Amino acid sequence: MNPAIGLTLEQEFSLRDFTDQVRQMSREQAQEFLIVQHRLMLVQKVSYQELLKQR
Repeated sequence: MNPAIGLTLEQEFSLRDFTDQVRQMSREQAQEFLIVQHRLMLVQKVSYQELLKQR
């Protein structure tokens, strides 16, 4: 993430909460979580590209 782009206080809190949750996961849980998150990011990217094509 670009450190020059600041987060809101709410986003900072959300990140801290997320960090705590991830640190409590087992290695296997964390790996599965990362795979799911990567897939969601790819779907989001394709969705944005499709929306931009429609403009």
